[in-house]
Amino acid sequence: MSSVLFDVPGPRAVVRNRLIGAATVLVVLAVLGWVVWRLFATGQFSAEKWNIFTFSAVWVRFGEGLVATLAAFAVAGVGSITLGFLLGIGRLSEHAWVREPVRWIIEVLRAVPVLILMMLLYYGLPVIGVKMPPYWAVVIALIVYNGSVLAEVLRAGIESLPRGQKEAGYAIGLRKTGVMYFILIPQAVRAMMPVIIAQLVVALKDTALGFIITYQELLYVINQIGNQAPYGSPLIPAAIVGGSMYVAVCLLLSYIAYRLQRRAKRSPKAGPAVQDPRQHGGETNTSLIVLQGDGSEKTR
Repeated sequence: MSSVLFDVPGPRAVVRNRLIGAATVLVVLAVLGWVVWRLFATGQFSAEKWNIFTFSAVWVRFGEGLVATLAAFAVAGVGSITLGFLLGIGRLSEHAWVREPVRWIIEVLRAVPVLILMMLLYYGLPVIGVKMPPYWAVVIALIVYNGSVLAEVLRAGIESLPRGQKEAGYAIGLRKTGVMYFILIPQAVRAMMPVIIAQLVVALKDTALGFIITYQELLYVINQIGNQAPYGSPLIPAAIVGGSMYVAVCLLLSYIAYRLQRRAKRSPKAGPAVQDPRQHGGETNTSLIVLQGDGSEKTR
């Protein structure tokens, strides 16, 4: 038996794949077990190192760090999407004097690491007499980098759409602006939503780089609490607590994206659901071609 893309594995291949999967799970469990054992062996779960978390002031500091992280991410996320749309539309311009400069801007901004952008804004601008707070250095650097990446994501999403979408828009009398805003961009955003959300998650995690320029976000708080020598320097416990907060926020963002995607699919503007082109009533494309060929021969 075969499908359009690959042969269906036989009994021996199924057994082999299951053995490989089981071996992989065992290896992962063994590595996790070794890590937990080393944490126990080095006293990372001892009461001495976790005693600091019994103080309410510590949790207040974690809350302040989380709020600082979310404050930077909120502005950076909105700014990145806005800049991404502007650069993406400019990248698709039919005028070379607009398209080429925007293309070079995107390439340069994507090539510069986020940390270097932050350090240039925070440590470099004072050299020319401009002082920037750490918050804005983090936010602007995240907007510049992630906006350039989202511009390419939007461009790829629009160019992946069938050419007939654009031609149909022109046929009903829309201008280029109307075709872009009413036809192409909504479909591109819906198609590239997972990539956009993934990039926003990257922006959320990159706020931790603000620790280098003394922005008091969550990683700054983790390092501050983890280096408290009177409480046994609980760096690993602080990292576990702070890392759990990062994971929780990223999962919440992914869930919101999932709900938005489901809602967009149910929207009347999304159009009818597209069936899987590989399956038609349990038949594969290959079998349908054969059946159609037999039918045509009989009619002859």
